[in-house]
Amino acid sequence: MPGSFFDTNVVIYIASADAAKADRAERIIGAGGTISVQVLNEIAQIARRKMGLSWTETHAFLSTLRGLLPVQPLTVETHETGLALAERYGLTTYDAMIAAAALLADCDTLWSEDMRHGMEIDDRLRIADPFRGGRRRRAGGVSSLNSRNTVRPQQESDS
Repeated sequence: MPGSFFDTNVVIYIASADAAKADRAERIIGAGGTISVQVLNEIAQIARRKMGLSWTETHAFLSTLRGLLPVQPLTVETHETGLALAERYGLTTYDAMIAAAALLADCDTLWSEDMRHGMEIDDRLRIADPFRGGRRRRAGGVSSLNSRNTVRPQQESDS
């Protein structure tokens, strides 16, 4: 059964001083979904370096997340799939590993604030920014997004 996968930047908003984003993150995470070992590692780094949490507080935060959400393991298959996605779609390596974990967890939505909203990966996974407002309009009233918002794989070049 397809479901949601959460990028680090969405999960970390649970502890944000931005009440609107914290509430939104709490609502979508509360509805269920999956995270990966990479997400846990990135959260540990943020908790220690940026949030100033002690090791005890960091372990408690991570333990709470593991109790709420299934964790997709980091495997060689995740790594290989991620590299292929980075090459095919022009994603950063770390974003591609998150997308690979989401695909391997059979998720159909990847909640991320910093990946391209509406992007579809392998016709199975859609990137969604949970903090994005309504559609933005360009001059002349043309929507900045197409109807499917699909990104096609990059073409290989010989150069």
